[in-house]
Amino acid sequence: MKTTINKPNLLFIYTDEQAFNTLAAYGNSQIEMPNLNRLAEQSVVFNQAYVTQPVCTPSRSTLLTGLYPHANGCTENNVPLSLETPCLPEMLSDGNYRTAHFGKWHLGDELYAQHGFQEWVGVEDGYTHRSSEGKDKSILSGYHHFLVDNGFTPRDGKKFGRDEAARLPEEYSKPAFLAREASRFLLENRNNPFVLYVNFLEPHMPYFGPRDDQYDPKKMPLPHNFEAEFSDSQPLKTRVFAEAYREWGHSGMPLRTPEHWQRIIANYWGLCSLIDTHIGAILDTLEESGLSDNTIVVFTSDHGDMMGSHRLIAKCVMFEEAARVPLMIRLPGQKQGKHVSGPVSQIDVVPTLLDLMDHSIPQQLQGESLRELLETDNAISTRNAFIEWNGPNSGIVGEATDNFRLPSRLEGVVSCDELKEAITDSVRTVISPDGWKLNCSPLGEHELYDLNNDPGETVNIFAENKEPARKLREEIVTWQQETGDTVELPLL
Repeated sequence: MKTTINKPNLLFIYTDEQAFNTLAAYGNSQIEMPNLNRLAEQSVVFNQAYVTQPVCTPSRSTLLTGLYPHANGCTENNVPLSLETPCLPEMLSDGNYRTAHFGKWHLGDELYAQHGFQEWVGVEDGYTHRSSEGKDKSILSGYHHFLVDNGFTPRDGKKFGRDEAARLPEEYSKPAFLAREASRFLLENRNNPFVLYVNFLEPHMPYFGPRDDQYDPKKMPLPHNFEAEFSDSQPLKTRVFAEAYREWGHSGMPLRTPEHWQRIIANYWGLCSLIDTHIGAILDTLEESGLSDNTIVVFTSDHGDMMGSHRLIAKCVMFEEAARVPLMIRLPGQKQGKHVSGPVSQIDVVPTLLDLMDHSIPQQLQGESLRELLETDNAISTRNAFIEWNGPNSGIVGEATDNFRLPSRLEGVVSCDELKEAITDSVRTVISPDGWKLNCSPLGEHELYDLNNDPGETVNIFAENKEPARKLREEIVTWQQETGDTVELPLL
């Protein structure tokens, strides 16, 4: 039986590049995340949730539209979402909600209210040069004006860069700013039905901030697959990435020794704890203003971060640490938490929320409501999750396809053309309820993992398991036909 909710509000909090394994609900009790851990204890936690593409713009496009990146057109970073493609606020039929989006957007025209959001507060000034024709490219974010009002001046006299903002005291950080703005919105709209999306940039790179000293690097655990060496049976892209991080490091930090990796992990954990504090402030405002019992609260991230697994960081690969994210939904009045096992996808988030808010689900949406799983004790998802890869988006070797560079140890071993081809390989992935994971590669760099026995994806068993791989490929092909994906996959 469905739970009856009286026109619930929606508070949708999402972070950028937060791995699933940064919360106690997913097995990490060492990191200090009291507020999100408390939210998990009051929510339905999806143990195995996946993004549709492990990089910012494409993943966000799914979270807002309920369409796969290949269907909504946002197949790479910095591709604007078409104004003709509706986001969730535009799907609410009665139009009585007060709607707002605060934080990073990364779906085009960064600082302009759009797609059914009436109130808009931006924090990122680095995308204004990409604004569409006719938009004022000199406009600056609310966060910029907040810093100027508090006596700060950009180093270049124009804009505060990400690195620059990350070095500011915590009270002037983006998370603190967003918490204040979100709390203001909640208080101002306590008597109005509302939809509020809040997106935190952190723990996204740069991997430093005001909490760099919160964790002792020497006490940082290295991932269990840190030492897993790549073999020739694994994609060229991942092997090149690992060598690139070894040679160039990241965020001004070297990544050659275990101690180096412990340093960057400590910083990353500090960024996670930073956002936890300020998410806590938003949740406290929700509670203190008497809104908790009529508000759906969602927490997730647009993708994960490898953070040392396979000696990789960031995203852009199909490994679990990059493609799997925290996902929890607290229903109005819910006080007791529970877990849902089995794979689910963020493609299902929009239809789930529309269902919970008692709105019709548009026929064009490509996911299904998770409401039955939310309302069933000991629920287990029996559906496949599908992930896609469509473009370069690799800052370590150059964002544009004409700007790739090779680590010195690979010069003469791999050509730039081979690297371009590997990075743009349109891999399609399926994760099955029984624990198989197939990455099907148009280049023929297929991977098959048994997540039950090898959760760290350390051994590619594709060569000796062709029959289950063929069956999984057929699952992908069926999904492609249903969703209009035209990438041609080779026979296995």
